[in-house]
Amino acid sequence: MLRKFLLLISLFLSISIGYGQQATINGVVKDSTGSVLPGVSVRVKGANTGTTTDGNGQFSVQASATGILLFSYIGYTQKEEPISGRTSMEVTMVASNETLDEVVVVGYGTQKKGNITGAVGVVSQEAFESRPNTQFGSIIQGKAAGVQVSSPGGKPNAGLNIRIRGTSSITSSSDPLYVVDGVPIADTRSINPADIESMSILKDASSAAIYGAQGANGVVLITTKKGKEGKTRVELNAYGGLSSVWRRLDVLNADQYRTLMTELGRNTEWERYTANTNWQDEVFQNGTSQNYQLAFSGKSNNTTYYISGGWMQQKGAIRSAETDRYNFKVNLEQKVNNWLTLGTNVGYTRYHDVDVADNQAVNQGGVIMGVLSTPQNIGIYNSNGTFTSNPFQDWENPLAFTDGSDRGYRNQRVIGNAYAELTLLPGLKFRSNFGIDAGSGVYDYFLDPIRTSYGRAQKGIGRYNTDQRNFWIADNTLTYNKRFGKHNLDALLGMVAQKTQWENSEIERTNFSGTSITTPNAGSIIRTANVGKREKANASIIGRVNYDYEGKYLLTANFRADNSSNFGPSWKWGYFPSFSAGWRLSQESFLNSTSWLNDLKLRAGWGIVGNDNVGEFAYIGRVASDANYPIGGEILPGTRPSTIANPELKWEETKQTNIGVDVSILKSRINFSVDAYMKKTTDLLLNVPTPRSTGFDFALQNAGSLQNKGLEFQLNTHNLVNEFKWETDFNISFNRNKVTELRGIEIFGANIANRDEVSYTTVGQPIGMLYGYVYTGVDPATGDALYLTNDGTSSNSPSSADRRIIGNPNPDFIYGLTNTFSYRNFGLSVFLQGSQGNDIYNGTRVESEGMTDAKNQTIAVLDRWTAPGQMTDVPRAMADNIANSRNSTRFVENGSYMRVKSATLSYNLPENVLSKWKISNIRLYVTGENLFTITNYNGFDPEVNAFTGVNDPTQNKNTFIGIDYGTYPQTRNVIFGVNVSF
Repeated sequence: MLRKFLLLISLFLSISIGYGQQATINGVVKDSTGSVLPGVSVRVKGANTGTTTDGNGQFSVQASATGILLFSYIGYTQKEEPISGRTSMEVTMVASNETLDEVVVVGYGTQKKGNITGAVGVVSQEAFESRPNTQFGSIIQGKAAGVQVSSPGGKPNAGLNIRIRGTSSITSSSDPLYVVDGVPIADTRSINPADIESMSILKDASSAAIYGAQGANGVVLITTKKGKEGKTRVELNAYGGLSSVWRRLDVLNADQYRTLMTELGRNTEWERYTANTNWQDEVFQNGTSQNYQLAFSGKSNNTTYYISGGWMQQKGAIRSAETDRYNFKVNLEQKVNNWLTLGTNVGYTRYHDVDVADNQAVNQGGVIMGVLSTPQNIGIYNSNGTFTSNPFQDWENPLAFTDGSDRGYRNQRVIGNAYAELTLLPGLKFRSNFGIDAGSGVYDYFLDPIRTSYGRAQKGIGRYNTDQRNFWIADNTLTYNKRFGKHNLDALLGMVAQKTQWENSEIERTNFSGTSITTPNAGSIIRTANVGKREKANASIIGRVNYDYEGKYLLTANFRADNSSNFGPSWKWGYFPSFSAGWRLSQESFLNSTSWLNDLKLRAGWGIVGNDNVGEFAYIGRVASDANYPIGGEILPGTRPSTIANPELKWEETKQTNIGVDVSILKSRINFSVDAYMKKTTDLLLNVPTPRSTGFDFALQNAGSLQNKGLEFQLNTHNLVNEFKWETDFNISFNRNKVTELRGIEIFGANIANRDEVSYTTVGQPIGMLYGYVYTGVDPATGDALYLTNDGTSSNSPSSADRRIIGNPNPDFIYGLTNTFSYRNFGLSVFLQGSQGNDIYNGTRVESEGMTDAKNQTIAVLDRWTAPGQMTDVPRAMADNIANSRNSTRFVENGSYMRVKSATLSYNLPENVLSKWKISNIRLYVTGENLFTITNYNGFDPEVNAFTGVNDPTQNKNTFIGIDYGTYPQTRNVIFGVNVSF
């Protein structure tokens, strides 16, 4: 990989094709008062080369005599100045507030940033280019106020959980809606970050209501790149890197394990087990990554084009974990004439990964728990080549889980749309758009009948699972824009139809005769053979009006009516209005003379959005095909009722109120926004206990409510703007979540090592509280663990009624801080990200400090109680008894952390080098990720969530949070890369 990387750099540095004839242009830049402007960016148009003015406002740059210079500076309008054969010039720049003129993508259109009245966060292309990444969600993390990004772990194929202003549902999805070039998508791992131009995050109801049924959890609008005016631009981006687990946990060595087993009454022929295997060394490795992306773009003859292709591969820091992705993208737009424009955006992705099992005990195949629980006394392989097992149990070593089976998932996916835009009358346009998201995946698994004990017991296992998802959307909209004197009106009216179809199949066979054929057809016993089909449809009417008077008084109104196939005949339609207003005080006469104030805007909004993501045709009573009936002496398969019908089932609704202030001062060098919000979700869709006379235990009903309220602060400052530049971005978010109604329901979940559920949701508390016993220490006389009872005493045998809330996994606040420095051709960006005030239930310690069975333990148990009168916090070992390791405050830890999420040092080759070649820019960089972490958490990593598995629909991502149970940790990465454009 390294040789390929160096060869690639050498290839581009060896190109020596001269530009045209160049000349040196000298000049000075001033403002309208005649004062010189230092630090102005001076670029050659179309060449991406240039310089900056010095302390006297002077510059010197090489360019063609027929070229054009671009001058840009914070707080001033960008200016183009034709060279026209001159060798010296004086340029005057006019002050402006270009931040307010920035165009932001909103639902079904665009809007000037200065005219936005809702809460909209923007992540620009610069953020994506500041560091390499393979998932776009990782760039959002810490970059936008009110947006919490968490990962279930650090494995290469891990998805991301994104919450916008807290969790808005309990059993329904709380993931935001992702829209790529107008096409809503599901799985985000297929999106190539290198193709993204910008992202808009619609946070409040007034901005998201245009998406109605799908906007309850916020909306992330992703716009991919398009060609720009000028000659064809070619961009090559490449990087390679290494990754490693940044922390190890110390476990008992061979002698210490033997002593513990003797204490537990377990003895064996220890002379057979003389190895000293460090399982963390065997399983943890130096992972690698490489990424190559090539793009062509431009605009000419009314044709705009962007074409890209690339390949990415990651091999994880845990043995056998890997992922790779091929991606291709074509964006085309043709202006046929002055009234018709046609276009298409199409992306193709081929994705593959090999997963490793985490969040499970060693006896369930969990790799991370395996490296802690497997004794060092055994080696890796038996003499016959099979994997070794624990001396006392048939729990194989963790390499049996990483290397003992052939497994892999592959997926092909097409996301695209085609559109036509017609100008019917001046200001009146009609746009028709049709989009698809079509994907098919295959999971292929083979466990041979020889190498592993489980494989021998089953005589081999072969699985082959397929899944298909086909989604289409058709929307037709009319837009009208008209200015009447000081009045400006922008209106939209449209219709949307969309449908999703899923198909899946699975087959599993056992009883293989050997390893020569690994497909399921070689197994003689069919264990599973299933096929499933599902579908969902929505039809909608949308409308919006934007109005402003003199740019001072702003009003936006949205409306969407949604019809969903998931609800009963009387409740299929949901109606979602929103209103927001803004007042730009800085435009009023009483503030016009305030020279230091560039913008001051007050915003307020209210709206309703919906959620119908509860399962297809959820109101219908369903049947299952797993029934068996004795008929005529035979047991025949049949069907049975599995759910009770509820024709009154209706939408979850989230009402949100938002108040915000935007301030820009000192020629836009300081920009500040603050938002306060209140979200109330009602008619929560929950499984409610029903009378047994119905024949069912539960029924899906609208039966609860919850609220989120919070504050968001966003600050951007241009601290230094001369030759040495320093820019700071900071955001911090406070969210408080509370369940306000559940109709008597209590929601438990996340069972840890057969010690009852540790997650608890109830009225009056935030979602997903940690639940268990209060640990009060160790009885020095007996070595037993003591727990607080309801009568205030301590006992080793408390009742289940003594359990209570023991922790809160929801953070007090989350934050992100980015400092960007540049001096001449050098750049440095440092991004800090953190979470404060959240608890983590360290379920890993329940297994690794429980001392109940033959699992190895961490060195924390060396302080265990062993004799009467001993004072310690670690109870005695008890064979096959969990009384000393119940779910309790003993395992609740502070999960707060602050980490250097990334730091990038870059260097742009100077103009006097590039001017000899036909290359616009070469940027070399090195990036470190997760370089340094400040935390009191004792596990592998504080940024984990064992039961929020985004790829596991059986887990409740909303309520089972803040739990670590042998979770694949985040890794430390070092990446070397190059960006070349010409």
